[in-house]
Amino acid sequence: MAQYTKYEKARIIGTRALQISYGAPFLLKLTEEELERLRYNPKKIAELEFEKGLIKIEIKP
Repeated sequence: MAQYTKYEKARIIGTRALQISYGAPFLLKLTEEELERLRYNPKKIAELEFEKGLIKIEIKP
């Protein structure tokens, strides 16, 4: 995974969280218990996807 600035990371996670909140499918498998632990929070789900390198968004200079 590429190194991102804190601003790029925030933008990627924020964009993905917005997609999730509008009904986009998750990029990872989550059990019902995991979703309840995360309280169905799109930002936390997007952070997990980012940490696992599943978000396919590129930052171009």
